[in-house]
Amino acid sequence: MFKLHPQLQRDTMMLGRMSLCRVLLMDDAHYPWLILVPERPQIREIYELDADDQQQLWRESAFVARQMQSGLEADKINIAALGNVVEQLHIHHIARYTNDIAWPAPVFAYAPASHYTDTYLDALLPRLKSLLCAAEDEHLHMHWRPARKPRHSPSD
Repeated sequence: MFKLHPQLQRDTMMLGRMSLCRVLLMDDAHYPWLILVPERPQIREIYELDADDQQQLWRESAFVARQMQSGLEADKINIAALGNVVEQLHIHHIARYTNDIAWPAPVFAYAPASHYTDTYLDALLPRLKSLLCAAEDEHLHMHWRPARKPRHSPSD
C-alpha cells in the first residue's frame, strides 16, 4: 500500500493526482517547486517501476516541466530525483530564474525555506491549477484537490 514519506508530508502541500503521481507543492516561496511522487509502494528508484509506469512518469514529468516553463515564464526548469534524505522516489521540478535567491547554484540547502503566506497561496494556486489541469491527453489529466495546511506561526 502506498504511503507518502513523512518528510514529504511535512514539507509539502498536496495539489492533486495524475494517473501515476501525486503532485505536491514544496512549501518554499523562494521558487515555484513541484514534486511528483509515483503512487507505488516501496519504490526508491525509477528503474524499480515497471516499463509502463516508467513511461507514464516521463510523460507526467515532461508535462509538468513544460507547463511550468511556459506558464511561469521560468528561465530554467531543474528536474531532479535525488533520494539521499527521502528514500521514497520523488521527482523535483523547480522553476528557476536568473534573479532567484540561489541562482545559479542548486536550491537544495542553499537557504532556509520561506513558507508561503495565505495571500501568496491565494494567488499561486489558481495559476497552478490552470497550468496543471490543461492537459487534453487523458494520461496527463490531473485531479485537482489541494489540501492546504495550517500556516506556520511567526514563532515556528
